[in-house]
Amino acid sequence: MEIGSVCIKTKGRKAGSTVVVLSKTEKGKVLVDGPKVKRKECNVLHLFPIGKEVKIKEGAGHEEVVKALKAVF
Repeated sequence: MEIGSVCIKTKGRKAGSTVVVLSKTEKGKVLVDGPKVKRKECNVLHLFPIGKEVKIKEGAGHEEVVKALKAVF
């Protein structure tokens, strides 16, 4: 998964929520953020990429993520 990939969380309390990949962390994990999800590390196996991407800087702020997702949807 690349920075800016739009995904749906498939596991956990926030399953079904839309998130954006902000950076790669340790092996098999990425940092994600979204409108209904706090910024946190997430296992890539718990994400389903939907084939869309947003232009966003690595480690962008929450407001930038929300604005970028609104432009896509």
